[in-house]
Amino acid sequence: MRMSFWVRVLSGLLLPACVPATLQAAGDVVKIGLNYPETGSYAKQGLDQRRAADMAAEEINASGGILGKKIQLVYRDTKTNAKVAKANAIELFDREGVPMVFGGSASSEAIESGQVALQKNRLFFGTLTYSTETTGEYGHRHIFRECYDSYFAAKVLADYLKKNFAGKKYFYITANYTWGWTTESVLRAFTGTKDIAHYPEVLTPLGAENFRQALTQARDGKAQVLVLSLFGRDMEIAVRQAYEMGLKKQMQIIVPNLNDDMAMGAGPEAMEGIIGTIPWIWTVPFTYNYPQGKAFVEKFEKKYGRYPTTSGASAYVILYQYKDAVERAGTFDTKAVIKALEGHRYAGLKDEQYWRDWDHQSVQTVYAVKCKPAAEVKKSKYQQDYFDIINVMKGDEAAVDFKEWSDIRHAVGMPPTLDEYREVK
Repeated sequence: MRMSFWVRVLSGLLLPACVPATLQAAGDVVKIGLNYPETGSYAKQGLDQRRAADMAAEEINASGGILGKKIQLVYRDTKTNAKVAKANAIELFDREGVPMVFGGSASSEAIESGQVALQKNRLFFGTLTYSTETTGEYGHRHIFRECYDSYFAAKVLADYLKKNFAGKKYFYITANYTWGWTTESVLRAFTGTKDIAHYPEVLTPLGAENFRQALTQARDGKAQVLVLSLFGRDMEIAVRQAYEMGLKKQMQIIVPNLNDDMAMGAGPEAMEGIIGTIPWIWTVPFTYNYPQGKAFVEKFEKKYGRYPTTSGASAYVILYQYKDAVERAGTFDTKAVIKALEGHRYAGLKDEQYWRDWDHQSVQTVYAVKCKPAAEVKKSKYQQDYFDIINVMKGDEAAVDFKEWSDIRHAVGMPPTLDEYREVK
């Protein structure tokens, strides 16, 4: 049984007191923590975050920094492990004195890092955390999510699936942690496949090496739609094994949350025809003519010899959003920066987004995609043009609404607003 989040938070408050956030930007430098997976199952997504964060920091420093202070990024490797992420966050806040930490590629990492930010009266921004729990059941005033969540993904995906796969038999293979659970749950709700007896599931550990037994169950169960609620290297392995077993000839494979690195890791043949969702692709700025997004892609390509992915884009935007909020607040003080962020609208690398004040989710346009034919991918530059957009949904339509968010929090014994946690005692 998982310990109550707020029990863990309140017990954590017995940790040594931290230096007030207003004192963390003394001198000519402000340290900011990047807590990301350099190793582990989601390491590829972590590398893109570091590259984009480095690029943003260089740009910001070249233009004068934040309130005249140059950014010094301080890195920690989460190893795709929530306990390590938590220990890193404590060290970044206490020893390094950072006012803000961002990063992570697993929602368990983000939730733990956010808990530490709450305890320390600092801020945490999640770059790649798709569990609805991050800003839902476990949401509080000190955590912000720049990427979308599984609710957005399920909403835009289900809109397409209901039109094209109504009445089909689904089978779910799911990562056995918070992101996997919530991704499967919301997709079941939107597709009318809640009955586990009729639409079975197999839960798999993070970092699994072999999915053939679960895939065999899907085949023997005569599944017509196979949902792989897997991410990073886990997804790459499962998709390749499904391809090798010939399952793509028998069923439509769905990967709810995709990105370029995962597709490239699995390979063009294995990925061909797979359907999923994504909050941003490097092609989006060119398809819809978003100048800032174009400039980011072009500069990233020139610097690193490849296109950025959605995890890199999120890290890049977060650093600029933090700079903007601090400068609008006129201070690094945590309370003032939170106030500056809440309700703020911004254009990052696509169309307008905004930080919702009641859950700190960045509300944004989302995309359902289908992987292109292998031959077409192989002809593309860097062999990185994997996705055709098959459905687009605006953020306000895709995101959970306040009533449902409040109802979920009430059901798990959480307060209906974030306001009760403005102060860390």
